[in-house]
Amino acid sequence: MGENQDRTTHYRENSLTLGGAVMLGTGVMIGAGIFALTGQMAQMTGALFPLAFLAAAVIVGFSAYSYIKISNAYPSAGGIGMYLHKAYGNRLPTAFNALLMYFSMVIAQSFLARTFGAYTMQLFGGDDSGYMVPLLGVLLILAAFIINLLGNQFIQGTASFIGILKIGGILIFGLVGVWIADGVKLDFSDSNETGGGIGHFFGATALGILAFKGFTTITNSGSEVQDPHRNVGRAIIISIAACVVIYTLVGFAVAGNLSLQEIIKTQDYSLAAAARPALGEYGVWFTVAIAMLATAGGILASIFAVSRMLAMLTEMKLVPHSHFGMPGSIQKHTLVYTVVLGLILTAFFDLSRIAALGIVFYLVMDIAIHWGVLRYLREDIKAKAWVPATAIVLDLLALGGFIWVKLNSDPFVIGVAVVAMIAIAITEQIFLKKTA
Repeated sequence: MGENQDRTTHYRENSLTLGGAVMLGTGVMIGAGIFALTGQMAQMTGALFPLAFLAAAVIVGFSAYSYIKISNAYPSAGGIGMYLHKAYGNRLPTAFNALLMYFSMVIAQSFLARTFGAYTMQLFGGDDSGYMVPLLGVLLILAAFIINLLGNQFIQGTASFIGILKIGGILIFGLVGVWIADGVKLDFSDSNETGGGIGHFFGATALGILAFKGFTTITNSGSEVQDPHRNVGRAIIISIAACVVIYTLVGFAVAGNLSLQEIIKTQDYSLAAAARPALGEYGVWFTVAIAMLATAGGILASIFAVSRMLAMLTEMKLVPHSHFGMPGSIQKHTLVYTVVLGLILTAFFDLSRIAALGIVFYLVMDIAIHWGVLRYLREDIKAKAWVPATAIVLDLLALGGFIWVKLNSDPFVIGVAVVAMIAIAITEQIFLKKTA
C-alpha cells in the first residue's frame, strides 16, 4: 500500500518572486563560500587566493550560460534533473548526473552546518573537544528542517530577511576591512611553501567554484518562480554578480589583515580571525553573527531546493523511492531523506573533506550539462556552441588541478569520491533496467 501513495510533488506556481529566487541563490552561495573556503584556498594556492575567486567567477560565468539558456526554454521545479532529462532522456547519464548534483547539494548543507559550528564556537574560544562544531551543525540542520515543513512563503520570507542582513553585514566587513588594512599582504614568497604553481591555482579555483555553485539552486525552483522564462535567468545573473563583488571585497579584506600563514591556520573561521586585528573583539562578534546568519540562511535555501529536485527525479521514476511508512506527499519524504543524509555527513566528515567531495561531484555533473547542450539541445535552446565548449575545458582544468592537489595531500577523499560515483552508476543501472 505504501508504494501506491501519492507520488506527486505539489508545487505552487508563481509562489516565488524574482527577489525571493535571488535570495535563495545568494543564500547558498554566500553561506558556503566565503566563510570557510578562504583559508582552504589560501592553503592550496598561497597568496594568489583572492585571484582564484575571480578565476572561479569567470568559469561560473561560462557555466551559467547553459543553465540560463535551458531554464529560459524549460523552467522546471526539477531544475537540473529536468535539464539532464531533456538532453539525455530516461537513461543512465540523466539519473547518474542528477544524483551527483543531489549529493553535492546535500554535501553543501553539511559544509554550511560545520561552518556554522566553527564560527559559533569562536565566541567561546574555539572547540578544543572537537564535538561542539558537529553538534551545533546537526542542531542547525534540524531547525532548518522544521522551517521547511512550514511552506514556501515562510521559507521565502525567512531567507529574504536573513539574506538582506548577511549581505549588508559582509559588505560592511569587506569595506571596513579593506579600509583599515595596512595594505593587502600578498607575500608571494610564501606561495611556494603552500604549493603555488598552476596546478594548485586551478585546484583553489575549483574550491572557488564551490562558493558560486549555489546559483543552480535557483534552477530547482523554476516552475515556482513568477514569469520563469525570464526571471530564472535574471536571478542567476544577479546572484553571481552580487557574489563576485562580495567575494572580491572580502578576499582582499582578509589578505589585508592576516598573514598567509594566519589565514591557513584559521582556515575554518578565517573571517572571524581577520576581524580581530581590524576591528577588535566587537568585530569578531559582528563577523560571527553574520556567519551564523549566512550559514543558517544557506541551509534553509539548500534544503528547500534539493528536496524538490529529488522529488522531481522520483516523479520521473529515475531514482528508487520508498515511503518507509511515512504519510504525506513525496515532497515531504525527500525532505526527510535530504536532512538525514546531511546530518550523517555533518557528524562524521570535516570541512575540507566535505568540500572536496562536493566539488568533484559538482564539476562532473556540470561537464555533463554542457555536453548535453552541445550534443543534444543546442538548436532547441538557440545556444552558441563555443560557450559550453569553453565551459567544459575550464571545468576540466579546474577538476584536474583539484584532483592532482588532493592526490598528493589527501588521496583518501578522491578514493571515496570515485567509489561513490561507481556505486551510484551501478545502482542506477540496475534500477533503470528493472523499471524499463
